[in-house]
Amino acid sequence: MPKTYDHQVTVEKTPGYFVTRDVPKRIFEMDPTIKLILVVRDPVTRAISDYCQAMSKHAMKSFENMALLDERLGLVNTSWGAIKIGVYAKHMEHWLKVFSLHQIHLVDGQMLIEEPAREVAKVETFLGLPKYINDSHFYLRGFKGTFPCLIREGKPHCLDEKTKGRDHPVVKESVLQRLRDFYRPFNAKFFQMVGRRFDWS
Repeated sequence: MPKTYDHQVTVEKTPGYFVTRDVPKRIFEMDPTIKLILVVRDPVTRAISDYCQAMSKHAMKSFENMALLDERLGLVNTSWGAIKIGVYAKHMEHWLKVFSLHQIHLVDGQMLIEEPAREVAKVETFLGLPKYINDSHFYLRGFKGTFPCLIREGKPHCLDEKTKGRDHPVVKESVLQRLRDFYRPFNAKFFQMVGRRFDWS
């Protein structure tokens, strides 16, 4: 981490931190007063997005063949990273053993796409920053589910569609339902742990 002065806020973004077991303790040892931001979204959607990213780098079997060990029996491939990451309750347990919940701000990943200014405003409040971000800082391309663009110097700067907002494959409804059923108890536990519900079916 770079040196940070009293009038500055330093932010580091690393998705791997949340799922790496020994990271909470190491971060606490570095700074026990740190504020943590966690972006979460429907774990089924997140798994499909993870699959799309992997597919962009190398050929893979279909999502259905990756997600289920046996589609006929509905056996979920719990060893596949795209599935494991979405078991948020398991990972959150490690963080709550070290940090208090008031140090962790949860961002609704879907709302970050649909209403970015509102979600970022909550982050500003959590970090104790003056209100600055509003709707004028974003350009919504008008397509539901696509990532918003930032407005800089009066012009939209959009994330590369090759890395964000890729088209998701059409996944069999039976496989989606099996994954929803798989995640349901983990989601319920996560909601209880953080004292908040998200709109995940």
